Amino acid sequence: MNHTVEKHIHIISFDVPWPANYGGVIDVFYKVKALASKGMMVHLHCFEYGRKPAAELEKHCFSVNYYKRDVSKHHLFRQIPYIVSTRLSEQLVLELLKDEYPILLEGLHTCGLLEDPRLEDRKISVRTHNIEHEYYLHLAKAETGIFKKYYFYNEAAKLKRFEPVLGKAAQLIAISKKDETYFASHFQHVEFIPAFHPHKAVNIRPGKGKYALYHGNLSVAENFNAVKYLVNEVFKDMKTHLIVAGLNPPAHLTRLIATMPNVELIHNPTDEALFNLIHHAQVNISVTFQATGLKLKLLNTLYNGRFCLVNDKMLSGSALDELCIIANSPAEMKHAIRDIFKKSFALEGIEERKHKLGLLYNNGHNVEKLIELIS
Repeated sequence: MNHTVEKHIHIISFDVPWPANYGGVIDVFYKVKALASKGMMVHLHCFEYGRKPAAELEKHCFSVNYYKRDVSKHHLFRQIPYIVSTRLSEQLVLELLKDEYPILLEGLHTCGLLEDPRLEDRKISVRTHNIEHEYYLHLAKAETGIFKKYYFYNEAAKLKRFEPVLGKAAQLIAISKKDETYFASHFQHVEFIPAFHPHKAVNIRPGKGKYALYHGNLSVAENFNAVKYLVNEVFKDMKTHLIVAGLNPPAHLTRLIATMPNVELIHNPTDEALFNLIHHAQVNISVTFQATGLKLKLLNTLYNGRFCLVNDKMLSGSALDELCIIANSPAEMKHAIRDIFKKSFALEGIEERKHKLGLLYNNGHNVEKLIELIS
């Protein structure tokens, strides 16, 4: 083998990126897969806390290392953020010092490494998954429990203080246009590369569906608050059938939906069942009250579902505005839903999705840009 052409990269992941079933790890896993498909030798380093080592990762990586995330309470009292402090590992640093390969840090979570003098001369890039202090501030506002609320506010303040460490990176690779604008106003060398994702082709049924769909992880406050809003403010006095599907719905949500004759709850659907729900819906509704990060479920619905109804916070710099119908108040939502149910999804709409998503969210093009930046 000619070793001169081998290209190696260390990727430091905040979590084990398999199964790829939530926002952040979806981007990490499909990025690793795309890099490997281009012949990159990926040395993946994962922090482990609750997810098991995964054989799937070995298929795409040159090497995979796991480090126990130290989640003990004393980290709460440190000056640096808990999400960073619990991911500091001497074992990881020693592993990185064995060679001179470039390093890609996933999220501010893993950026404690930027402060290690032993890595000063290495090319280190950071994939920013969020404006973390803004995200934690939103979590604090959505949280009702007093201790969790305090933790989120405290962590938000620490994250804001810690963020200047990003200035030590060779470059930042933002996941959304909104994040790119923010980071470019604070740091040099900021590039935008959209999220890596599992979708290879647009797969939409033309014609009409019989129901509206909202899906998401229902144990997350942001999502169950979105469902409450849709049920209480939008669908309450409509005849339209709404299906709410997702993981671990809390009891209060189950009780609320049970009182609504036109709303149906589907607990913990399989991936296949969820795909079928998205595929057959007349409209997929995605609303959020925090304009942070990229909502990968929005991509999922645009690749596989008919009409897509969102509020503008959902778009959050995703550059997907033209493919969605935007409504920001209950009255606008009701009006849009009535209008959508009169229409049939046409082949022209499918072609437009293929064109727009192919331009911006093509893993193949995006990974080439990434390799150019990180190598």
